[in-house]
Amino acid sequence: MKAIISDIHANLAALEAVIADIDRQGISDILCLGDIVGYNAQPDECISLIRERNIPFLLGNHDSYITTGKNCERSEVVAGIINDHREMLSDESINWLDTGKEKFVYGTDIFFHGGPQDPMDQYIYEVNEATFPKNVLRMFVGHTHVQTVIKIGEKVFCNPGSVGQPRDGDPRAAYATITHDEVICHRVDYDVERTIRAMQERNYEAFKYYGLRTGTQIGGRQSEIITV
Repeated sequence: MKAIISDIHANLAALEAVIADIDRQGISDILCLGDIVGYNAQPDECISLIRERNIPFLLGNHDSYITTGKNCERSEVVAGIINDHREMLSDESINWLDTGKEKFVYGTDIFFHGGPQDPMDQYIYEVNEATFPKNVLRMFVGHTHVQTVIKIGEKVFCNPGSVGQPRDGDPRAAYATITHDEVICHRVDYDVERTIRAMQERNYEAFKYYGLRTGTQIGGRQSEIITV
């Protein structure tokens, strides 16, 4: 059995709660689909925990803003948070983050942060059989922060949801577990106020964290993934 985590986004309290829940199930094989940094206020601590557990990880788009220095062109808010993260991250953490992979492939399972058209930055909100690459039976992606399992014939699409910034209306931290024939979604309560306090200590404005209490994106948007 494997545990699949994604979109931690510098939320240490959520990451610790998810790892503890995975440990309670006796699962030692964990994959991270990327975006360890971004949005919240404890990027170095989250990187340290992923490193400590030797968890293989993909490079998410927020991670790439750190490693490439290009930053986010879609959002000044995101770019500002990334600049703050650069001040917090050690050179060692940044160099380690730069070792993230583009994708994982295990037999007929494939794992992206974004999707097959853009491994780091494809948002998949609509799914059909054409969404899957050739010879892939199960595809796992992050990036949208929406926990979903969709079955289309013999194919399975899964977004494990976001550990650190859920956007599907459920504020609990999200992850998934998989075996060779089963995909199960999990939600875990965590100390949201602890995460908010860490953001307040960095002088993050309230609009950057109020969505953690409601399971929504900055700005209050709630998202879903559908079959088309």
